[in-house]
Amino acid sequence: MDKIKFAIPKGSLEKATAEFFSKSGFKIGGTERTYRPSINDPQIELKVLRPQEIPVFVSEGLQDIGITGEDWVKENRADVEILQNLEYGKIRLVIAVPKSVPENTTMSEYMESIWNQGKNFRVSTEYLNIASEYLKSQPSYKKRFGKADPMFVTPWWRKGDNARAKIFLSFGATEAKPPEDSDCIMDVTETGSTIEANNLRIIETVMQSAAVLIANKKALEDPEKQEKIYDIVALLKGVVDGSKRIHIFVNVKKANLQKLLTELPALKNPTISPLADDTWVSVNTVIEKDCLIGLLPKIRKLAQGLVVYEPRQVLALDEMARRKEGKCQTD
Repeated sequence: MDKIKFAIPKGSLEKATAEFFSKSGFKIGGTERTYRPSINDPQIELKVLRPQEIPVFVSEGLQDIGITGEDWVKENRADVEILQNLEYGKIRLVIAVPKSVPENTTMSEYMESIWNQGKNFRVSTEYLNIASEYLKSQPSYKKRFGKADPMFVTPWWRKGDNARAKIFLSFGATEAKPPEDSDCIMDVTETGSTIEANNLRIIETVMQSAAVLIANKKALEDPEKQEKIYDIVALLKGVVDGSKRIHIFVNVKKANLQKLLTELPALKNPTISPLADDTWVSVNTVIEKDCLIGLLPKIRKLAQGLVVYEPRQVLALDEMARRKEGKCQTD
């Protein structure tokens, strides 16, 4: 089998991706020196690319799988399979306007006010396609321009029918553009503090995004590649599931065991082991983190010696088997 070509992101997702991989059992080396780092799996060939590019390279089959932001999958309109939301690198893609714009003004109203002054409405962003879709969805835009495409303005070309709504490609420092160079921005944020510091106000969240594992659809049709790709999914999904669950060990008298299991349905399919004192048993299982607070009062009444571990991974091997089986049947 050819190696699985796996693109991992450079930039804002880089550090978090390395930490995530270390929890999965994969060890990556040399990222500070090369764009082709090593990995402790001879069936995988890594390459470091910008997250903006990864959806394109995966959709074109130049890479089999990759990790990128869900926002870039949408922006590139990439025809890829999203295999797993990895739930790190969480950001919001927002619209922000100058604080001089009156409070409670909707985007549609703001756009209309600019056009009523005889001016063109200007957006600064890295996300040309998402911005275009967003502007076209606004009632004031539909009323004035119907389905006409806003004009994209880049250093190399202009494209679009409607010069009254211009979307300028931003190469960074997007928050600095209003009000002189744009009327609003579409940009990513985690806390909103940078936007606030630049005298802007968020008026709408366009989408929320996180790191996702994506695959080339033809690679998934290759039986050998599919098998390896789903093994990778299992390991990475195990980290996601492990972050949400805890492993508990608790000692309980045999006389209370059935009551404990009946009253605590979250203790699904536990492992029950005998102790030196044959009137007691040990119960261990994996539960959702959020359940522990609610379970604790009942556990205190019926058991003792609670030990809690945070697992690095929780591998749902049966689920991955079903997924493989379902994919094969579909193909």
